[in-house]
Amino acid sequence: MRWISAVVYMLFAGAVFAAPAKPVSTPEDVAAIMAVTEQFQAALKAKDVKALSSLLLHSNILWTSPASDKQVATMRAETDVNFDGVNAGGYSGFAQFVKNAKLPIEERFYNVKVTQDADLAWVMFDYEFVGDGKVENYGVETWQMVKRGGQWKIFSVVWSTHFTDQ
Repeated sequence: MRWISAVVYMLFAGAVFAAPAKPVSTPEDVAAIMAVTEQFQAALKAKDVKALSSLLLHSNILWTSPASDKQVATMRAETDVNFDGVNAGGYSGFAQFVKNAKLPIEERFYNVKVTQDADLAWVMFDYEFVGDGKVENYGVETWQMVKRGGQWKIFSVVWSTHFTDQ
């Protein structure tokens, strides 16, 4: 009876101390995800909002750079007591900005890291947003992506913002 208890204990101990399962990732999917980042940069530079929107799961995805506590406090004091630091404009506001931009714009990505697990992926990178050849802001950006119908689509975009003029 003792040996059965010992075997059962060892089985449970082995399960507890076993390495976690590895994410399911393929080189083909990582390459397809990286291609979306390149398509995004090209569409932004071309001010092609239709091409940008084709990279999204839908147009109402989370798309925001949360405000700092200081910015939230200022907005609450001056304008909106309920402001939580997340702008409501989302992708539609960004698309209007891109479409109406008079000067050249682009976003440069550095240190791109892709983590994929089957039909989900996370893309994280350092970025610089450039207007008329000058860096206007920079930070870290993250995308969540999902594979639908064999295509990788962006379903959230969140980034930090540091302005170069401050």
